[in-house]
Amino acid sequence: MRDVVAGGQRPVRATVAVTLVLALAGLLFTANARLSRSGGERHATNLAELVEIENDRVRELGEQVDQITAEIDTILANPTDVDAPGETAVAQRDAIVAGTVAVTGPGLRVTLDDAPASTPLSATVRPDSLVVHQQDLEAVINALWAGGAEAMTLQGQRVTVSTAFRCVGNVLSLGGRVYSPPYRVEAIGDPNALTAALDASREIQVYRQWVDQVGLGWSVDVVDTLQVPAGSLPAELAQADVPSGVDVLP
Repeated sequence: MRDVVAGGQRPVRATVAVTLVLALAGLLFTANARLSRSGGERHATNLAELVEIENDRVRELGEQVDQITAEIDTILANPTDVDAPGETAVAQRDAIVAGTVAVTGPGLRVTLDDAPASTPLSATVRPDSLVVHQQDLEAVINALWAGGAEAMTLQGQRVTVSTAFRCVGNVLSLGGRVYSPPYRVEAIGDPNALTAALDASREIQVYRQWVDQVGLGWSVDVVDTLQVPAGSLPAELAQADVPSGVDVLP
C-alpha cells in the first residue's frame, strides 16, 4: 500500500521540534551538572585521570548534541516530511476507506453464478429463481464488511461506501460497465473472520438453500494475496445557478 501524503504543516511538527530542543538542553544540563558535582562526589586520587574521564564524557555528550542539532535543522528545513505516527495511521485508514489507495493482503474470493439453464421449473422454482439477484450480492458485500473487510472489489472494481450497482435480470451494471455472471467479490481481511461473517448471514443462508435446490453457483476461496486497486474518485458536486430571467417560487 502506498503511503498517504497530506499537504500542509501540522501542529505535531512543532511539538517534535520542541521535544528535540528540550532534549538538547537536557544533555547540556547533564554535562554541566556532572562537572559541577565532580569535586564533591569523586574520590579519585589521580587528578589527571579524573580530568581525562570527564573529557571523554564531555566529548560523548557533544556528539549527541551535534546529532540532535542536525535532526532539528532537518525538521526545520523540511517540516512537511514529518508526520506523527498516529496521524499517519489515521490518514492511511481514511484513504483505505475512501478507496483512494491500492491495498494488498490476504482475504476471500466469493463467486456467485446463475443456475444451469436446464434446471427444471416447477410451482416453486421460477425463472428468476435461477439467477443471482442484487440482494444476493448486497448480502455478500454487507457480510464481508461486517466481518472486518479492509478493502473490497466487485468484478475487479473497488467497492466503497459510495459504490452503486444494479442488477437487471442476470446482468450487473456497475461503474458504467455491464457484466454477466459469474460475479466475484474479493475482500481483504482475516479469512477466518470473513468466513464466519458469511456463515452468520441469514440472507446468505437462504441463498445457499437455493444453491442446494436449483444449483446456483457458490464458492468461497481463501487467497493468500489479493490486490485491490484504488477506486476512481466520485464526481464533485457543483453549485447550481438559477438562469437569469427565471422566477424562483417562494
